[in-house]
Amino acid sequence: MKAALSKSLVAAMVFAGFLTGTAKAAPSLVADLVTGEVIAQEEATRAWYPASLTKLMTAYVALKAVREGRVTLDTPFVMSMRAARAAPSKMGFNPGTEVTLENALKMLMVKSANDIAILIAEGISGSVEDFALEMNQTARKLGMTKSFFVNPNGLHDPRHVSSARDMALLARGLYTHFPEVADFYGIGALKLDDKIIPTHNGLLGRYPGADGMKTGFVCASGFNVVASALREGRHLVVVVLGSPNVKLRTLKAADLFDKGFAAWRGQRANLTNLHDVAGAAPNIREEICGKGRKNIQEDDLAVFAPQGSDNRALISGPRPMFEAVDVFVGRKVGWTGPVAQARAAPSASAYANVPNIGATASQAIAAKTKSAKKPVMKKKIVTKKPTPKKAAQGPLSPKPMASQKVNAQ
Repeated sequence: MKAALSKSLVAAMVFAGFLTGTAKAAPSLVADLVTGEVIAQEEATRAWYPASLTKLMTAYVALKAVREGRVTLDTPFVMSMRAARAAPSKMGFNPGTEVTLENALKMLMVKSANDIAILIAEGISGSVEDFALEMNQTARKLGMTKSFFVNPNGLHDPRHVSSARDMALLARGLYTHFPEVADFYGIGALKLDDKIIPTHNGLLGRYPGADGMKTGFVCASGFNVVASALREGRHLVVVVLGSPNVKLRTLKAADLFDKGFAAWRGQRANLTNLHDVAGAAPNIREEICGKGRKNIQEDDLAVFAPQGSDNRALISGPRPMFEAVDVFVGRKVGWTGPVAQARAAPSASAYANVPNIGATASQAIAAKTKSAKKPVMKKKIVTKKPTPKKAAQGPLSPKPMASQKVNAQ
């Protein structure tokens, strides 16, 4: 009895302070994506550095631009010098490389490519700075009260913050407003030329029902994840911020899913009315990347995956094999400029009380779109005496550029 009590006490202490050895726990949350009901949470409104979870907002703003008829998923965006110089993780394409928005979004979700995030921002808004303005306007309309964005990729900036609650609201908005591209968040691997690019999300293919969404990491934030899972008609979102390593991030998310799916629906707090936790976002660089960083221990595992738990397989089992989704660089064959969207419009949603900040599908389809190309002026035809010419050499236009070396995260 004493041994069991001692083990429980150790587990509780680890749970409360596994990040830094202090009493401050990392923020976390599990909520119902349909109702907004919060099943469990810890400091979910505390400001935190989101790292690459930012790219969920980048995707939202891009999809909103598609809905409004400003671009299409087939619109090619050009890799600028600024984008190409982004820090890893990135695709590593040369300046001038064209990537369609659809391919860019897939690379953004799977590879978490920082250069692609800038490519999207510049393609949608003209500059990173103008895109950040759109991100913040969107955040306000979604009710994300702790979020402020200064870039589209989440590379560290002390002003660039969010919270677990805000990220859950964003995830809910993505699934609610853009269900037609929900499968983007659950892609297990991409195939670019002869390269296979696997997801960073350790829950996909491992945790039953896991269908998305995004991981994130910078030293200042620790290891973050926004994850979703669908089981027996219930769609849950889990947010874990500030984990000391990938394995504990995955285990903690799985543990929260277990608790969420086991819980009965009831009168609980909602994403819209959680108590606010004041204070600036902590910078935990030293604990995560410094000399005193913490390695995973058996006591840590006992908190989220005791001996015999199915969740142990999440970190000890083999890496899942996914059918890779093809992506490419260059324009889509037959692309002729912005057109009304022919993709299936989202049906009436069962998701309650989610602010709809974009035009409706019918409005988007009916809206006039402006061509991204300048009008081609017809030249006056002048008849000349035919003269012998040399045969044209090579193709009329270059083939799409092959992918460059992909940088590791």
